[in-house]
Amino acid sequence: MIRPMHAIQQYQAKLVAPFGVLGILCVGDELTGVDFLAPETLPQTPLSQFAQTVCKQLVAYFDNPDFHFNLPLKFKGTAHQGKVWQLMRDIPRGQTRQYGEIAKELVSSPRAVGQACGANPIPIVIPCHRVVSKAGLGGFAHHRDGYELDIKRWLLKHEQR
Repeated sequence: MIRPMHAIQQYQAKLVAPFGVLGILCVGDELTGVDFLAPETLPQTPLSQFAQTVCKQLVAYFDNPDFHFNLPLKFKGTAHQGKVWQLMRDIPRGQTRQYGEIAKELVSSPRAVGQACGANPIPIVIPCHRVVSKAGLGGFAHHRDGYELDIKRWLLKHEQR
């Protein structure tokens, strides 16, 4: 199932990615969301200069996994989610951390870390795909199989260059 977390908002761009289509959400000059849309979704030209910048940076990342995003982000979340999202941003490209490792660092539980990862409103830029389970891949965007997990596999493989 595709993640329509921001379905009631209008996308400022719909970018074709190597694994499907990304819905880009911005408020002014801040990125507020990246949604995984159905692969057959039609692309949409950016509606603003900032949305165009977001798309250019995502394309740069798809071309080079060492690309570092430089985008102002705006998102809402609990204090715990914010801590998890910050730790995810600190995981270097090509590396992963386990839910349990992050939980131990935050004095939390692996399940709470997994829930925070799944609630990440700005995947790829905030690299929740770099968090895995002790026994394997874990979930992605609150899914344990299907299209979303294929995206996680693609992102991790892309970063192993």
